[in-house]
Amino acid sequence: MRKMKWAAAATGAVLLIAGCGSKGDSPQGRNGDTPSAGGSAPATAGSGSLDVEAVRKEIDAAATTAGFTARQPADKIPPGLKSCTVRWQADSAKSTDSRKSYDATVATLVKGGWTERGRADERQSVTTRMDKGGWNILTWHHPQGREDGTDWISFIANDTGPACAKPFQEDLADKTTNKQ
Repeated sequence: MRKMKWAAAATGAVLLIAGCGSKGDSPQGRNGDTPSAGGSAPATAGSGSLDVEAVRKEIDAAATTAGFTARQPADKIPPGLKSCTVRWQADSAKSTDSRKSYDATVATLVKGGWTERGRADERQSVTTRMDKGGWNILTWHHPQGREDGTDWISFIANDTGPACAKPFQEDLADKTTNKQ
């Protein structure tokens, strides 16, 4: 389980670094605002803007409509990343068919304007990558992936804009230093 969390964090960091400097971070894709010390990192997405709360609400609405309940508590987010990332984990023990609910959640997000950028099916596990308005979501469904034998379902969204690049790099450096 610890390896899965580290892999998820590393994958999120890679997506963040890969996303920096992309078209989504150009003046046309971002509004140029930077977050205040306690605020959210705003992003422009065609017809509206996304911030950490908007992304959290979209994931929560899609997942709960599909039959998931949030697993409490989700992984703790470092203070410097609270306006840059959303971590949503499902309590799969309360879902009648977690794979069906996972697929429905992803479909709802796509209908809500998220663009699917990649999907990997390996045996019974699936990973999906989506983006919208300067944000990436990486999703996982791993049957019996938890220590208690329940399915592991996770949605991690990261703001790929310049305001969040430094906090993500600092967090990755801190985790890398502490692992050695």
